[in-house]
Amino acid sequence: MSPSEIHVPAADGVAEAYFVTPAGPGPYPAVLMFMDAFGLRPRLMEMARRIAARGYAVLVPNLFYRDASGPLVTPEELTDGAKRGAAFGRLMPMIRALTPERITADATAYLDFLAGQEKVADGPAGLVGYCMGGRNALIVTAALPDRIAALGSFHAGGVVTDAPDSPHTGVAAITAEVYFAHADDDGSMRPEQIKTLEAAFDAAGVTYTSELYEGAPHGFTMSDTSMHHEEGERRHWEALFALLGRTLPVR
Repeated sequence: MSPSEIHVPAADGVAEAYFVTPAGPGPYPAVLMFMDAFGLRPRLMEMARRIAARGYAVLVPNLFYRDASGPLVTPEELTDGAKRGAAFGRLMPMIRALTPERITADATAYLDFLAGQEKVADGPAGLVGYCMGGRNALIVTAALPDRIAALGSFHAGGVVTDAPDSPHTGVAAITAEVYFAHADDDGSMRPEQIKTLEAAFDAAGVTYTSELYEGAPHGFTMSDTSMHHEEGERRHWEALFALLGRTLPVR
């Protein structure tokens, strides 16, 4: 593979990013990966390489580039429950600053970067998001329907809210195939909210799968945190690669 830590154009400057492609000349379908709240770090780079090994060109940008660069958390904050909560408190202003307008403008720039790479195939990209990245990925998929062929969202929160612009209210524009994996007993995505999201997809005619991962807590894919759930992570890889295989087959 050909991994590199780079800077990519974004709507309001440049963002740190990790870009990895298979070793051959390509071209390879593009996958844009949205981070969780703990930022761009070795675990996300490892996950990007795993996707690239299946034949995809993968870009993982620092979504918080307007406010921070470099490591956002310490290893102890990922594994210690009390310190994890304190880290969320510190990061929350940056999470809230990612408005739909900002994340869509940034995503447009990231997709333009991918489209300009010699090893990246023409056509729409796949989009995968974790935690807050799953919420933002849904927003982008609805805002840029012609540019996204597949959305994989894992343990996302804040997808269904009482706000007039709740992400679930915009799904009618989606043309991508969508996969949502929900954490069990997740306060940010309760059973009634899952049902509301599914009803919105049904009403819009979106091709989707929505599954509850029983026993898997919020953050279950992240092996560098105390919330890691081995079976949930394994299941997520199976679902993600099946989704990409249907929508962005590797030639």
